Amino acid sequence: MADAASRLKSLVEQLLGVPLPVRIRAWDGSTAGPPDAPALVVRNRRAVRRLLWKPGELGLARAWVAGDLEIEGDLYVALDLMSTLVWERGEDARSLVQMLRDPRARAAVRGLVKVAGVPLPPAPPREEVRRSRTRLHTRWSDRRAISHHYDVGNDFYEIVLGPSMVYSCAYWEDGGTLESAQRDKLELVCRKLGLTSGQRLLDVGCGWGSMAIHAAREYGVSVVGITLSQEQASYARKRVADAGLTDLVEIRVQDYRDVADGPYDAISSIGMAEHVGSERYLEYAEDLYRLLKPGGRLLNHQIARRPQRDESAYDLDEFIDAYVFPDGELAPLGTTVTQLERAGFEVRDVESIREHYALTLRRWVADLEADWRRGLALAGPGRARVWRLYMAACAVAFERNRIGVNQVLAVRTPESGESGLPLRARTWGTG
Repeated sequence: MADAASRLKSLVEQLLGVPLPVRIRAWDGSTAGPPDAPALVVRNRRAVRRLLWKPGELGLARAWVAGDLEIEGDLYVALDLMSTLVWERGEDARSLVQMLRDPRARAAVRGLVKVAGVPLPPAPPREEVRRSRTRLHTRWSDRRAISHHYDVGNDFYEIVLGPSMVYSCAYWEDGGTLESAQRDKLELVCRKLGLTSGQRLLDVGCGWGSMAIHAAREYGVSVVGITLSQEQASYARKRVADAGLTDLVEIRVQDYRDVADGPYDAISSIGMAEHVGSERYLEYAEDLYRLLKPGGRLLNHQIARRPQRDESAYDLDEFIDAYVFPDGELAPLGTTVTQLERAGFEVRDVESIREHYALTLRRWVADLEADWRRGLALAGPGRARVWRLYMAACAVAFERNRIGVNQVLAVRTPESGESGLPLRARTWGTG
């Protein structure tokens, strides 16, 4: 086909009813669109077939993961330009049937079918996880989901996360490094929890052990860290041993629902609650409440989505669910606070650090891109492309306030009403 790019651009704009904000570079070498904009490189006709059979975010993701689509130019600028189409207009393009209700859209689809060739649905990339809608957040399904995301390989995560090996939002100041920003985040959590020597801390979703090591080394607390990832646990145990902290830190492969050796003086849950699920969240909050002693504190660090007018219509992010965090769910901040209070907690402080996560994600992407060849060798091309796209897209989502991240400090306030918190907010300590 001569000048496939112009044909694609015209048909897609006819289908969507708006101009494309990016250039198109097609498999025949032709280009069309704004000359100074990043280019969406359509490497083959299969990419078009993927989008026809699954319009919107998931079709784009499948084509990206398979290598059928690429971005030429600034990835963040391209994602920002395309975000309105993917996040807003894409809601109306969930299925081919919906598009075919409009006569102009039907004509555009017929044209795209001619461009794409034989209209058979391509198989999804092997990295895609098929989601079971019937039994979510059982112990088995949660282990499977956590293994998919975290057992990519510790060497791969070392590339992305750097020496801190902390896989959650850092706490930045101007001119700081990723390592110092992650140390500052761990220190902030410890201060909010009011940790003192001799206390017991439960770190739920302990990852590669960074929070447990920091709390034990800097505050002299006894820490139990739990994770469902075997690879994380092995790595964390070695770090604990290398730090000479085996007398203070225990790393377990354990579900939070199975922890039975409370009470603890404090609980940290950093970037874990997104995996719990809306149906299980109250149970999660009640379990943590049960594990705390009266006066104990919980620091819940969690990503939140913006609330919708009709919450019953909320659906999971298709790309994230299929390729990144299977069965993961984001809740509005108000929902999280309500569930913690229903479990018995007194919520004492909420701090939004949304912009900090955008900065963190951009640094992770830069780290991966800087060692891209090794990342490909360690994780495979498809998985490496998943991580690059999801981290860059999430950075844009945080920057545009589509999602946020919050630290919620809650207390199991005793019957006396003495919370143990300082009179002046955010001085922390023990009051």
